[in-house]
Amino acid sequence: MASAYLYLLLAIFAEVTATSALKLADGFTRLLPSLIVVVGYCISFYSLSLAVRVIPLGYAYALWCGIGIVVIVGVGYFYYRQPVDLAGMFGVGLIMSGVAVLNLFSKMAVR
Repeated sequence: MASAYLYLLLAIFAEVTATSALKLADGFTRLLPSLIVVVGYCISFYSLSLAVRVIPLGYAYALWCGIGIVVIVGVGYFYYRQPVDLAGMFGVGLIMSGVAVLNLFSKMAVR
């Protein structure tokens, strides 16, 4: 079970890396960032496929998306200097709340 969550963490890390490189890839016109995007998504989807062997699909996907979105907003803010307004912070807060509810109260993770 622990290895499934390690695969999920790897999937999240690879997805965040690939998504972060999308802006640098400039419409896939720059080779190195484009390779990072393609390889990152391949690693992410493969790792996610290994994680869902054990972790229920809906739960794993919710964590993958939710955590990925929150981290990407942080990357956009700190690395790309993209502003986050009050509505954006509220929306990200709702996503974080949803992930917290899944982890604390939901029986989705029980197999």
